[in-house]
Amino acid sequence: MVIMKGAIYGKIYYRGGGNLRAPAFTLAEVLVTLGIIGVVSAMTVPSLMQNYQRQSYVTQLHKVYNIISQAFVQYQTDRNAVNLLEAGLNSQDTVNDFMTSYFKIVNSCLEDDIKPCFSNNYKKMSGGKYDAFGTAKGSFVIAGGATLRPYYYYKVEESDVQLVWLIDINAQKGPNIVGRDLFVMCSDINGLLDECVYDNTKHYPLTADEREELYEKNCISDNNSAGGCLGKVLNDNWEMKY
Repeated sequence: MVIMKGAIYGKIYYRGGGNLRAPAFTLAEVLVTLGIIGVVSAMTVPSLMQNYQRQSYVTQLHKVYNIISQAFVQYQTDRNAVNLLEAGLNSQDTVNDFMTSYFKIVNSCLEDDIKPCFSNNYKKMSGGKYDAFGTAKGSFVIAGGATLRPYYYYKVEESDVQLVWLIDINAQKGPNIVGRDLFVMCSDINGLLDECVYDNTKHYPLTADEREELYEKNCISDNNSAGGCLGKVLNDNWEMKY
């Protein structure tokens, strides 16, 4: 049997007589379907975009985390030392030298002024203002676009913390929110990076419960702290679930 399409009205004619009507939608049905698609898109697309953006932040944070870790390893290896303190990382001046020698620096702010290395306006996820930049005499924008502000802290009798790092993963670019693109992390003399905890009874790496406590206390609170967020990301296996 040979089938020929009719010329009008969507009919299909069979050679030998007879026809079948092609299925069709009314204009009202089409408009209702498009309306449903629009509503579903409006509900799901923003969520998908948020998830994508959060994963982008985590990818950038993980990259910076690895860059610092690799620099620590190379610094110790070059000096045949068992830890960073023995290797010579023992003051703010040596920290700044470490930065200029082991990172590709594209810009620096070596005085108290944080600009143009950081934005001049940050806030917490809760909406409060953040402006605790400390007294470190060095902020460095590295290749890739992140800004690192390391502060030499080491007080052996107080905690494992040797360096405190304030990090904006995309420098002055937005959103300039603690826990999204601005983080604080600390490192010990062995180069382990984790949350900052100033307690000589707690040692690196921190436990999941210790990180969760810092997340609740600092990251999602309204206090003037950028801590607690990295630990949550570490606990969630490099995902930003908050």
